[in-house]
Amino acid sequence: MALTIGIIGAGRIGKVHAENLVNRIADAQVLAIADPVQAEAEQTAARLRIPTALADYRAVLSNPDIQAVVICSSTDTHAHLIVEAAQAGKHIFCEKPIAFDLRTIDEALDAVASAGVKLQIGFNRRFDPNYARVRQAIASGEIGEPHLLRIVSRDPTPPPPAYVSVSGGMFLDMTIHDFDMARFLIGSDVTEVYTMAAVRIDPGIGAAGDVDTAVVMLRFANGVIGTIDNSRRAVYGYDQRVEVFGSQGMVHTENLYPNTAVISAGDCIRRDLPLHFFMERYTDSFIFEMRAFVEAVIKDEAVPVSGLDGRVPVAMALAARRSYDENRPVRLDEIGG
Repeated sequence: MALTIGIIGAGRIGKVHAENLVNRIADAQVLAIADPVQAEAEQTAARLRIPTALADYRAVLSNPDIQAVVICSSTDTHAHLIVEAAQAGKHIFCEKPIAFDLRTIDEALDAVASAGVKLQIGFNRRFDPNYARVRQAIASGEIGEPHLLRIVSRDPTPPPPAYVSVSGGMFLDMTIHDFDMARFLIGSDVTEVYTMAAVRIDPGIGAAGDVDTAVVMLRFANGVIGTIDNSRRAVYGYDQRVEVFGSQGMVHTENLYPNTAVISAGDCIRRDLPLHFFMERYTDSFIFEMRAFVEAVIKDEAVPVSGLDGRVPVAMALAARRSYDENRPVRLDEIGG
């Protein structure tokens, strides 16, 4: 029997999840989609033949025929929607981050635990086949004991300063994916972070109180040392690479390209630029993460990305910002991580 789902939020990521649930996940049935801009919900519903389009999310939560909700609204609404969905007895998939502070996150996780529902957080990169293979190489011992981790994560274009001012900043909005990936790949928690960062791309981002270029160093509980290299603008496209060096070898991933053609000429060897942004780069991972959520609910199994998995990267992001502000290494236990 299919899992009946309501979607809250019909923006860019809401449309992605709606299309995947309707067209690519046989065990899911989307009954409703809600968005404060009802026209957005109506357009998506019409295109995907979703029966109901709404402006008020509360109609989704009060519908007894809906078993689970997918929260794709703005970040500042995630926590209270998780609480309300849990109280309504709905299983929950929620995009990252849960909230910008740990107290609010803990209140949401307490509501989920009290209600006995499932909560999965949308860290889709865990489901990318390339990163999954890196994790397999580490977990199976193919490269021996891991010593060093290097993550490169650079966006093709910076967001507008107006977005930066409400996003929580680069560490909570962008680097949070890399913080989660670091934990996932190494299989150990981070105990300390040290950040060097600057405004090198857009002075407007600095005026909004944020940075656009950063290197974050990580110290893991198991002794691994890691670095995360972030930039808000890579003129050649979406730069997403990982390398893990171990006692018996190394595993790394390269960027993905729209094709495998390489042109060899008299003056150079060249190929097309990498895929341009996350919608193209991580297409399959969005499908795989949602399929995993649906299967976990139907089979009554643990979700693969828990509420705790959603909390820890926020703690890491807060520690990274404090490290930058105070120009010192910051331990995770200093901020409740």
